Amino acid sequence: MDAASQIQNRPMPRSSSLVCLTAACLGAVSLAAEGQAQSVGTPRFEVTLGADLAPQSGRLLVVLAPAGSPQPRRWIGRTGSRAAPTLGRDVTALAPGETVTLDETSALFPLSDLRALEPRTYEVQAVLVTNPDLRSPSAPGTLFSRPAVARFEPEGGEVVRLTLDQRLAPESVPDDDGLLRFVRIRSELLSAFHGRPMFLRAGVILPRTYAEEPERRYPLRVRTGGYGTRFTEVGRLMRRGHPFRSAWMADDAPRMLLLHLDGAGPYGDPYQVNSANNGPYGDAITQELIPYVEARFRGLARAGSRVLDGSSTGGWVSLALQIFYPDFFGGAWASCPDSVDFRAFQLVDIYDDASAYVNERGEERPSARGLDGQTRFTMRHELQLENVLGLGDRWTMSGRQWGAWNAAYGPRGSDGLPQPLWDPRTGRLDRDVARQWERYDLRRVLDADWAELAPRLRGKLNIWVGEMDDYFLEDAVHLLDDWLASRPGLDARIEYGPGRGHCWTGISASEMLREMAAVTFSSH
Repeated sequence: MDAASQIQNRPMPRSSSLVCLTAACLGAVSLAAEGQAQSVGTPRFEVTLGADLAPQSGRLLVVLAPAGSPQPRRWIGRTGSRAAPTLGRDVTALAPGETVTLDETSALFPLSDLRALEPRTYEVQAVLVTNPDLRSPSAPGTLFSRPAVARFEPEGGEVVRLTLDQRLAPESVPDDDGLLRFVRIRSELLSAFHGRPMFLRAGVILPRTYAEEPERRYPLRVRTGGYGTRFTEVGRLMRRGHPFRSAWMADDAPRMLLLHLDGAGPYGDPYQVNSANNGPYGDAITQELIPYVEARFRGLARAGSRVLDGSSTGGWVSLALQIFYPDFFGGAWASCPDSVDFRAFQLVDIYDDASAYVNERGEERPSARGLDGQTRFTMRHELQLENVLGLGDRWTMSGRQWGAWNAAYGPRGSDGLPQPLWDPRTGRLDRDVARQWERYDLRRVLDADWAELAPRLRGKLNIWVGEMDDYFLEDAVHLLDDWLASRPGLDARIEYGPGRGHCWTGISASEMLREMAAVTFSSH
């Protein structure tokens, strides 16, 4: 049994309370007066919008992090044994000075009942997620309260009062720094789809000799990070001591541009492909962003001079962009890609399984494991979190992993929102929706257009995956590998790391650069 299940199955105390521990938090937390008559029960959290703010709509969250956490909001989204109790509800046109309550009727994670809250000290904070274009508690413009220290005791039913009077700064693009460049351009394709201004963001790393060779033009390496990785990741890649920087700055390193895509969008990570819900991200990347970057930073801008790489989400994105735009890119280097065959979407067969939450024996389905094979958390646990984070208590609107997959691969419903692949409470799969996911099942895409795609993709697909991937991603790679064995001609490289987890890559950063150079420089 995982840690979340142990919490949920612990005997419930009869009642509960929260007590402010320090005078410093009195402005943020108010408690019922001692001796005041009141019903014994669960705590409730009263959240007020600051008096000097405009009316707000969005998803309101209250998170209870361990004592001493300087910003409890940073615990939002954690799963497994380190999950922080979180409540959620929608607010619409919340007026300045208006108060809303979160209590036992609110969506709750990871507990099934507030009475099961462990008696101890917490840091409590309210967060209002309002940004419709970057769906995340850390998005620019998010409102939050000051943290409040509170203690839960098994007697009361006191009230915690919080005020939303802090705001994350508006979006700004970092300044250029050495070889780093940052771009933000309006996408006409995405703006037309969403009916409001939409922007593409990217980080660029220039080759070491860029300033010394003003006439030289360069091939382009397009990189995508793991789930939700922002374009500012280029700064981390170029920190001293990072293996990427060492490879990039070496005297004998091939010279190219690196373009890092942004993993944030209206429903979480947009997965950089055309989508019924996110809009034409694939076309926006290939028709708007890449041409802009190549023109601005002296790219070669020709077929075969562009390559792709990434891990996890980025692994799937690199393969998908290569397959969907087979001539635009000259090769993809993918580590631990998200499921490439939806018969093994992690451990769910979306076409034949009855439920995403339990297997055919009725056992809870794992979502992540450790290298020891032990379950870290289950599908039900992870989707409970997404139901709390999502507008309308819907995992499809969470901005997290499963919600993002559902938005990227699935159809738009009659309400204009992503149509769920499964019921949020029971996990029962919708066969009609599953059929519409087929256009993003990379094995099925190859199968449907094999005669056209195989010669254009020959030698362009490189995949690495650990045999003990944390999210069981090797299962889908094996299915793809077995299928390709009966269809020679693609010459895909697929390698497995025995005993390796997420995200194993079988070659070094320097080796990958040299392989990319062999492709891009042979094209001109």
